[in-house]
Amino acid sequence: MQTKNDIVLRPRFKIELQENNETVLKRFEDLKNTQNDFNITRIDNHVFIKYLKKDQHFWSPQLHLEIDEVDANSSILHGLFGPNPTVWTMFMFLHFMVASLFIAFGIWGYTNWSLKTDFIVQVSLMVLMVIIWFVLYFAGRIGRDSSKKEMMQLHQVMENVIKKSFN
Repeated sequence: MQTKNDIVLRPRFKIELQENNETVLKRFEDLKNTQNDFNITRIDNHVFIKYLKKDQHFWSPQLHLEIDEVDANSSILHGLFGPNPTVWTMFMFLHFMVASLFIAFGIWGYTNWSLKTDFIVQVSLMVLMVIIWFVLYFAGRIGRDSSKKEMMQLHQVMENVIKKSFN
């Protein structure tokens, strides 16, 4: 599984299928009832493949598939790997807070500069926010890299369901 860009923290992919989307979605529902290794959920044309609670850790990935109908005999599958939505929301909240503090310290520093008072503390805090942002980014990369094996397992489950259409 090759992604287009190595920088992304949530890899995406797209596959064109030569069968109706309901047929593929039905196979995912059938798999849900015949296996016990993954938690498979379907909501409309979305399928979520997750690890069972007992097998999950902080960075455990999940695979979100959206299978859209193109015409009566073809569909397109959009896939997205990502962490648990709660973890991702917390991660994005921390990024938002760092960005907000960076802007606030910038405004505070500009105010002190325009008043011709000392602004080294504010610039130092802005540099600290940039450092924290890089730490958050690399923490996300480490989390993604530590779960590549699990991502490949989720991808293999998806591939097995899709390959049934070609047999």
